Amino acid sequence: MVIAGILLVAILIIVLEVPPLWKKKQKKELWVFSLLLLFGVGLSIAESLDLNIPNPLDWIATIYKPLSDLIMSLLK
Repeated sequence: MVIAGILLVAILIIVLEVPPLWKKKQKKELWVFSLLLLFGVGLSIAESLDLNIPNPLDWIATIYKPLSDLIMSLLK
């Protein structure tokens, strides 16, 4: 039911936003809009299915954790 609602909202957004972009021949903007909408819809559906979506902050923390540990050991 939630997925149907997400898809209906996405279709409404497409109906409202795509025709003006198409009339103005803004093909690059249409591509970017389509990719971002697809990405957003995909994440929304994944979230509604309670899938584990990694947080970008966790990736940053994983990358900088060894550097942080090194600096902390040097300061002690």
